[in-house]
Amino acid sequence: MNSNKKLAKPELLAPAGNLEKLKTALTYGADAVYIGGEEFSLRVAADNFTNDEIRQGVEFAKSRGKKVYLTANIIPHNKDIDEYEKFLREVKDIGIDAVILSDLGMFDITREVAPELDVHISTQANNVNYRSANKWYEMGAKRVILAREMSLDEISEIRERTDSNLELEAFVHGAMCISYSGRCLLSNYMSGRDSNQGACAHPCRWKYYLMEEQRPGEYMPVYENERGTFIYNSKDLCMIEHIDKLVECGLSSFKIEGRVKSEFYVATVVAAYRQAIDSYIADPENWKFKQEWYDELKKVSHRDYTTGFYFGKPGGSEQHYASSSYIRNYDMVGTVDDFDEESMTAKVVQKNRFFVGDEVEFLCPDGSFFTQKINEIIDENGNVIEVANRPQSIVYIKTDKKAEKSSFMRKKRSND
Repeated sequence: MNSNKKLAKPELLAPAGNLEKLKTALTYGADAVYIGGEEFSLRVAADNFTNDEIRQGVEFAKSRGKKVYLTANIIPHNKDIDEYEKFLREVKDIGIDAVILSDLGMFDITREVAPELDVHISTQANNVNYRSANKWYEMGAKRVILAREMSLDEISEIRERTDSNLELEAFVHGAMCISYSGRCLLSNYMSGRDSNQGACAHPCRWKYYLMEEQRPGEYMPVYENERGTFIYNSKDLCMIEHIDKLVECGLSSFKIEGRVKSEFYVATVVAAYRQAIDSYIADPENWKFKQEWYDELKKVSHRDYTTGFYFGKPGGSEQHYASSSYIRNYDMVGTVDDFDEESMTAKVVQKNRFFVGDEVEFLCPDGSFFTQKINEIIDENGNVIEVANRPQSIVYIKTDKKAEKSSFMRKKRSND
């Protein structure tokens, strides 16, 4: 067993809902990504990967010394078992680094069909104690992804009482589920979409009313308090202020949630955590949290932030009662496809509308950003235009600083 805490640099693990998001995550500093095939991955809302796209993603990652984990963490029925074995035989030699599972039967198939593959035990397996973590390790698991419902003290105890070669992973950022580590029947019951098969309809975010049996059609609002009626609606997890504590409790991997989120979300969140982690590892004793990292995370679509269960069981303040809507302070308006340093001109793929005179920010792959006033927009035919309003069209913008290829251009919303 591991009796000493080892402050090793943790892996930064990012979501990749499709091939472009994979490339974005790795470009902006992720050490590894987790992806889903077209089945078995609990995220049917994500674009997910064909086998050929898995191959392309692995090649992109390997060329940069990064890793790719394949998610197959559904709760399978009989019909899924044979299909999973067939799928695994098709992808096991592509070069993925690990497969993420929650079911013992699928674990058994993986050890039998692809013994060379590392296996990571999904958060869906609800690992909350050292005995279950040890048992998975004894059976051959490389890593256990801990349930979200754990405190830092509990994680530290698991680290102390498990083999030091067992890797521990935990979510540090993203949406929280109202049910125990995602094991929920509410969606299936209310919409016929099974969250344990990857098709959650998120009824926990819906607005509810009360109807009395003898008064059909009379809807009475359900107030948990004076602020509103969204009684199941959790805030989003954010632990960037506590990188030091996450490292010290012995986690091997910091996981970001969000395979259905945008490329802009992935780039911004990964870049912020990359800077925070690197800063801590460079000088642990004198590390100080920088408000600018947190401010960056507020520029992506999000709900109010919480530290979840890390500092104890959440109270009422961890729910968002007034609305289920996301907070969106910035729009991603373009991506830099190329940059000419001689003329200081960015070739931009337009995503959302922007005008001459707008003030925008360019977020660069190293996590830095700069503010730029748009003085002129030139379309791909060389014409000067006043507004870029054709999504996916190419425009050219002069900048005062270098806007590297793969930089994102964002604009603060006018109503904020």
